[in-house]
Amino acid sequence: MTRQNTNLDTPPPTDEAPTDEAPTDATLPTDDAGPPGLVQPVPAADRFGFVDLLIEATADLGTRPGRLLMTLAGTILGIGALVATICFAQTTAGQLAKRFDAFAATQVIVSPAQAQNADGNSVATSTLPWDSVQRIERLAGVEQAALITEVELREGTVTAVPINDPSAPSSAPPRVFATSAGLVDALEGTIRYGRIFDDGHDERHDRVAVLGDRLAERLGITRVDSQPSIFIDGLPYAVVGVFGDVQQRPELLDSVVISTGAARADFGLTAPGEVQARIVIGAGPQVAEQAALALSPDAPDSVEVAAPQGRSELADNVRADINLIFVVLSIVVLLAGGVGIANVTMLSVMERTGEIGLRRAIGATRRQIAAQFVTESIVIGLLGGLLGATAGVFTVIAISVAQQWTPVINPLVAIGGALLGALVGLVAGSFPARKATRIEPVAALRGS
Repeated sequence: MTRQNTNLDTPPPTDEAPTDEAPTDATLPTDDAGPPGLVQPVPAADRFGFVDLLIEATADLGTRPGRLLMTLAGTILGIGALVATICFAQTTAGQLAKRFDAFAATQVIVSPAQAQNADGNSVATSTLPWDSVQRIERLAGVEQAALITEVELREGTVTAVPINDPSAPSSAPPRVFATSAGLVDALEGTIRYGRIFDDGHDERHDRVAVLGDRLAERLGITRVDSQPSIFIDGLPYAVVGVFGDVQQRPELLDSVVISTGAARADFGLTAPGEVQARIVIGAGPQVAEQAALALSPDAPDSVEVAAPQGRSELADNVRADINLIFVVLSIVVLLAGGVGIANVTMLSVMERTGEIGLRRAIGATRRQIAAQFVTESIVIGLLGGLLGATAGVFTVIAISVAQQWTPVINPLVAIGGALLGALVGLVAGSFPARKATRIEPVAALRGS
């Protein structure tokens, strides 16, 4: 009797050996870039960002405020002096123009062209018209004009008494000039006392004269209400006034001035010598071009015009010399400030050697260490530049207000001063930063 198998759940035995089933894609992660079944590592991200860099660079600045102020002093002085120098140059441009150009930039002299004769002397090759003043005054920019001609005397005597005293010591006679009525106004002079002759005196050929204040003092004429007279080649001329402050023609202060009409009638004056004109500032080039055409339209080259340029060269030279001195001083002080930043940054590197080694040991790179100290130097330089630029601007404003000037400040100069301070900090911090990157972690942690 055979025994039957009652375990229906047991599968019948087979001859095949058991095998492991291959894992599916759902069981193990795969990476398209690598072989199937391998887990690829996630790339490490640099978590030391720009904000962290600023925090690390500025964390040590506020711990020693005294040392920080001493470090900033050099940069503040250098940037402040540099900004103040540039701003003062712009502010004083107008003031120097007023000082130097008060007369020079407002005076034009028109004269006939000159040529040398056989004896080597300069002679006029043309003549000016008698109505030169009216022609010049019609030009735009001309405020006042006057004829000026030196009179050649026959006997060469000018005295305050009608009798020639042979026992009196001999002296050179004063010069005599014939002018039109607008002389004092054209030269921006002043009348000490009395008055100057007018167009009526000129037309009537009246024998009236005005004296320079130095000549009047020498002749003993201190008042004109008593109608004093002087004698020019023996001809009496009534002194009607005394003038002064003709800085453009100082020789007139020792001279006698008579009208052109009287000079033509008494001394045979044949033509005007030159025209002196007062113009507005900046009109020199325009008047120089038009004056020759106005006086000699057929031959403008026969007239010479001495007119100022737009700006006084003397003022520019003085301003350039002053600026050079202050810029050199500013650069020297700025270099001292850069050395101070470098010293403080180097001291900070030495004090924080252990910290640098610890940071290197936990993964900080040389670039991160260098960036930290360079940024610290830039922050110090930028702070010094900002304070220095502010000090320079306020210095210019304060001095301008005290001197009643108009301060001229270019915002780009102040901004450039602050950026220059940052540049000084960058240069000064480069060497200490390089020194910090050479610190080895093991040597730093050992206290070496």
